[in-house]
Amino acid sequence: MPQTKQQKQKIVEDLKEKMKGQKVVVFFDFTGLKVKDFSNLRKKIKSAGDSLKVAKKTLLSLVFKKEGIDIDFKKMAGEIALVFGYKDEVAPAKTVWQFSQENKNVKILGGFLENKFFETDKMIELAKLPSREELLARFVGTVSAPISNFVSVLQGNIKGLIVALNAISKTK
Repeated sequence: MPQTKQQKQKIVEDLKEKMKGQKVVVFFDFTGLKVKDFSNLRKKIKSAGDSLKVAKKTLLSLVFKKEGIDIDFKKMAGEIALVFGYKDEVAPAKTVWQFSQENKNVKILGGFLENKFFETDKMIELAKLPSREELLARFVGTVSAPISNFVSVLQGNIKGLIVALNAISKTK
């Protein structure tokens, strides 16, 4: 059933509102995806604090042109859904990419980050990056490793001295 002009205007206004607070937008094709699987993806995205929106390519083109972003949605194959990331730049791409590994009907088409459009391969590279927490843990481990190794070396000298004193005391 075709959408009325009012419904289309409401979708455009909703997309404009979502574009204001976003840090990243991930475009993906969901052609052939079952409703149950799509609902599961929507729940995962919502639990992360992000939002998912499905719109026609003409409406997407209209919204992005009003924002000053020139993306040709007609060249993108299939039906397009958008994930708007509000907290983290990597998490939405990671969620969609992990979901696409389980469901072959989901294909990342590209994304919009820091006022630039990124092709599919760049968005997949972004999705494969470790999470912020994991990177921070690695950094802390890297910073603390020399200190803990230095402490171990110092303890080794003290232990060696204690072993030597024990051996001397046993011989006397």
